[in-house]
Amino acid sequence: MDIEDIEPRLRESNMDNNFKEEKDRGFLLFAREDPAHRPVAERVKDYSAVELPPEEDMIRRQAARCMDCGVPFCHSASSGCPLGNIMPEFNEAAHAGRWREALEVLLSTNCFPEFTGRVCPAPCESACVLGINDDPVAIRPIELEIIEKAWQCGYMKPHPPKERKKEKVAVLGSGPAGLACAEVLNRCGWRVTVYETDVGPGGILRYGIPDFKLEKWVIDRRIDLMKAEGVVFECAVKGGEDVSGRYLKGRFDAIVIAGGARRPRDLDVPGRDLEGIHMAMDYLTAQNKRIAGEPIGDCDITAADKRVVVIGGGDTGSDCIGTALRQGAGSVTQIEILPKPPERRTPERPWPLWPGTLRVSSSHKEGARRRWSVSTKAFKGDSHGRVKALECVEVEWEKTEAGPRISEKPGSRHTTEADLVLLAMGFTGPGENTLVEDLDIKRDAQGFIARDENFMTNHPGLFVSGDMWRGASLVVHAIADGVRCAEKVDDYLEKTNSFSRLRLKKN
Repeated sequence: MDIEDIEPRLRESNMDNNFKEEKDRGFLLFAREDPAHRPVAERVKDYSAVELPPEEDMIRRQAARCMDCGVPFCHSASSGCPLGNIMPEFNEAAHAGRWREALEVLLSTNCFPEFTGRVCPAPCESACVLGINDDPVAIRPIELEIIEKAWQCGYMKPHPPKERKKEKVAVLGSGPAGLACAEVLNRCGWRVTVYETDVGPGGILRYGIPDFKLEKWVIDRRIDLMKAEGVVFECAVKGGEDVSGRYLKGRFDAIVIAGGARRPRDLDVPGRDLEGIHMAMDYLTAQNKRIAGEPIGDCDITAADKRVVVIGGGDTGSDCIGTALRQGAGSVTQIEILPKPPERRTPERPWPLWPGTLRVSSSHKEGARRRWSVSTKAFKGDSHGRVKALECVEVEWEKTEAGPRISEKPGSRHTTEADLVLLAMGFTGPGENTLVEDLDIKRDAQGFIARDENFMTNHPGLFVSGDMWRGASLVVHAIADGVRCAEKVDDYLEKTNSFSRLRLKKN
C-alpha cells in the first residue's frame, strides 16, 4: 500500500477517535449554547423571526452533550415530551451529520417539528438528565435544525398513500390538533377534508402566534405539502352555518371536532367597558391579519404612541409585549397577579418535573417592565370614555393546607397609567359553538367537549381533539392529542369497514 493511501486512512481514523471521544464526553467538554437573536434595535423594527439560524457546529456540539441515558426522561410523555420524541437517537444522528437518519427518527413521532422547534417551551429539556447538575441539552434547536436541513436538502417531498380508501373524514379546525389529525389520517389512506373558519389554515399558529416567533411561510410550506399528499382544505367555512351538522354526517364517515378553546378569561371590575380595553387574542389576530394583508374588520387595534398595560404573565402576554413594541408603543408594562417565579428549581418542583422557574422571552428583553403580585381593582377613564389608568393593589400569597391564600398588602394601592389595556389571562374553554350545538354534542361541567377513552363524543363516529377537550395548552400537547385522536379514528374506520365487508359477504 502506498503512503498516499495510508495517510488519508490514518487521518480518517484519528477523526473517528476524536468524534467518538466528543460524543462520549460531550457533556463534559461543551457548555450549553442557544441560538443567537437579532439585535433588539434591529428586530423591533419588523416582524421577521427574532431567532437567528444556528451554526451547524453549534448544533453538533449540543447533540454531543446528550448522555445516551439508560432511562431517557426527555421523551417520557409524563415528564418530558408529550409526543414521545426519541431525543438520544436523533441527537446521535445529528452529531454525526446523518441528517436523513435524524429526520426519520424525528418524524416517527412528530408530525410538525418545524412548529415545535420554533414555539415549544421544550418540556423535554426540563426533564433532561444532564439538567440534574448542569444546564440541559439544547434539544429544541437540534430538532429545528434537523427539519430545516430536510427542507433544504429536498427530503420533504410529497408521499401520498399508496392505497386510497373510500371512507371520508372531516376535520373541523386547522390548528395544531386538527392538522396533526389530518396528517396522520391521510397517511393511513383515508380521504381527509379540513374545514377552517378563517381565510387561511393554521388556526392559532397563523392567527395567534406573532410572525417574529413563527413566520407564516413556515405554515404555508407545510400546508402545500399536505395538499400535495391529498389533504383537502376548505377555508372561510363556518361549521354549523356554512356546513351543517346534517351535511357533515351525510357526507363523511367520521368527523373530528378540533376547534380549539379560545374563550378568553375576562376581568370583571369597574370600568371594564371603557374604550381601549381589549382581549389579547383579538389584538394579536388583528396584527397577524394586517401583516398578511387580510381584512381585520372593526378590530383595528394599535399600540402606537400609547402607554400599554398587559394583564397576564404567560406566553400570550409576552406576544402582546413584542407586538406593541413593534407598533411603536410609548411604554409597555406587564402585570401578573401571581408571585414572581424562582430563578432556579425549588424542592416543590424537583427534576424531572416542569421547573416552574422564571422565564424571560425575547419580547421581555426588548424593553417591557414586569410587575408581579399585582391585582387590578378597577379601570379609570377620561371624559370621552377612554381608559386612562388602572387602580391596582399589591397582593401577598400564603401557603395553607387548603391551598394558596391571597390577601391585599396594606398601603399598597396605586395607579398605573394606560391608554391601551390588553387582557392576556388565559382561556376558559371552547365557548359557544354552533356546530357543537347543531350536532347535540355533550359537554362536561366546565363546558369542554366530553369524550370517552376512544376520543369519541356521545355520538358514534364523532370525535374531539385538542383544546376543545383538554383546555388551552401548549402547541406540542395539541399535536400529540391530534395524533392520538387520528389513531382512534383509524381504528374506528377499520372496524366499521371490516363489519361492512362481512355483512356484504353474508348477504
